[in-house]
Amino acid sequence: NAEYMGIRENINMKVDCHTHILPENFPDLAQRYGYPGFINLDHHRQGRARMMQDGKFFREVESNCWDCAVRLEECGRTDVDVQVLSTVPVMFSYWAKPEDTLDLSRMLNDHIAQCVSQNPDRFIGLGTLPMQAPDLAIQELHRCVNELGLAGVQIGTHINNWTLDAPELFPIFEAAEELGAAIFIHPWDMMGKELLNKYWLSWLVGMPAETTLAMCSLIFGGVLERLPKLRVCFAHGGGSFPGTLGRIEHGFNVRPDLCAINNNVPPSKYMGRFWVDSLVHEPEALKSIVRLFGEDKVCLGSDYPFPLGEEKPGALVEASEFDQEVKDKILSKNAFNWLGLSEEKYLHDN
Repeated sequence: NAEYMGIRENINMKVDCHTHILPENFPDLAQRYGYPGFINLDHHRQGRARMMQDGKFFREVESNCWDCAVRLEECGRTDVDVQVLSTVPVMFSYWAKPEDTLDLSRMLNDHIAQCVSQNPDRFIGLGTLPMQAPDLAIQELHRCVNELGLAGVQIGTHINNWTLDAPELFPIFEAAEELGAAIFIHPWDMMGKELLNKYWLSWLVGMPAETTLAMCSLIFGGVLERLPKLRVCFAHGGGSFPGTLGRIEHGFNVRPDLCAINNNVPPSKYMGRFWVDSLVHEPEALKSIVRLFGEDKVCLGSDYPFPLGEEKPGALVEASEFDQEVKDKILSKNAFNWLGLSEEKYLHDN
């Protein structure tokens, strides 16, 4: 079917900027590096695997987490033309020895690059970096962009004890701007997790808070001010930030001695400066983020293939009250702008 092969001139495109992928097989990382804490896959039955961490169950995944043919089949059923591939955030491994995280990052990045090379009009890749070692991270960032042809990288909302405004991390963002690499920021290692063990609260409360932490760090820390061409997208519609901006802005105004110490530009001035994905699950929330961040700054994101994602990517956008021009922006055009790519490559069968 030509429609599923990327020939969509007369059909609205859908680019899913938020999807996760793993290699089907990778080494036992605890054995490879000589200490515990890493994820391994237990393929306990056909088409299913358990993600295990030191013998403890973390998550069940299916073949759509590693099999590109299955992904493309499911994309066909949901009319998704292009997926942006990034690793599962638990694989970041910023806590590990830097040289080991570099080795793991290279393994994961090579796999994503292979997926993209095999289906270049259907997949776009984002790499992962050993962010706890900025020199190694910059080295791998250059490899991702210049050798592997990836569009950018996915990073966490904090790096161990560093928030994203840490001076140690600035050279990485600077290198990304120079390279034209897009950055996708995804929550991981949620703050206060010792209090969030019940009710899936790490995902429901911790993740949105983590994204707000990351956004405030980049704004208050002056990173976005110093790097005006840096292209950043935040997961989950910006997490708790949209509902908290009024408080954040008020705090900035009444306590500049605490909030404006590294950047005197009000947080509200950065609305429209970065992108967020559309994964907010609710029509009013979608209208809110489009109003706050701008119709040019919201990108379709589904969190495929995980249960907190949108089962049919773009369904919320397609059912919205926005006119077709705005829907087209959210469903594809904004993603290409964030990624710094031309949509022409993806309009035709290669």
